[in-house]
Amino acid sequence: MLKKIFQKPLNWIYNNFKEDTSLMLIVTGSLGWILSSAAQIGAILNNKKISNEKKSFLLPQEFMDGLINVGTFLFTTIVFKKGIEKLIKTGKIVPQSVRTYLNNNANLYKDKIGKIDFNLDVILGNDKANAPYEAYKAYKNYVTTMGTVGASILACNIITPEIRNNTASKVQKNYIEMKNNNRLYPKNSDMRI
Repeated sequence: MLKKIFQKPLNWIYNNFKEDTSLMLIVTGSLGWILSSAAQIGAILNNKKISNEKKSFLLPQEFMDGLINVGTFLFTTIVFKKGIEKLIKTGKIVPQSVRTYLNNNANLYKDKIGKIDFNLDVILGNDKANAPYEAYKAYKNYVTTMGTVGASILACNIITPEIRNNTASKVQKNYIEMKNNNRLYPKNSDMRI
């Protein structure tokens, strides 16, 4: 019974991410941040022990935290993934079997390797009979996945907390200032608490 329930999603995951596991890391990491933020907001909303005044401060803060978490994670991992893919596609970093193939065909590719418009996906894909295309694909998948793991660690443990803490301290400072002035609305508003 369980096998039937999970087989379709597992097949879909395998078919969509088998050649690009770094994309799966980006998607699942983003979903994790989204679900975590939703759970945090839901916990605040449903907690009867938190006053409405505190909720009016905590909810926007948690929402902003969630946006920052997801945004920095996505931005950092996608930038790293695209950068690594470009280094591999242009031939800057490749496995030895691809380097040998390029050296054996130096008359065709010597002056093009490393250039922005050089694309090993196309070159090796068009010569699958002679080129180490499968080794290239496996290498590309492995290196982009490891780069994405590194980028996600950087995003989650260094970049996101730094941005989140700076943003939270500014929001808290503004909130305290408005509360001390007995205002939670812009100065041009007639609404006061």
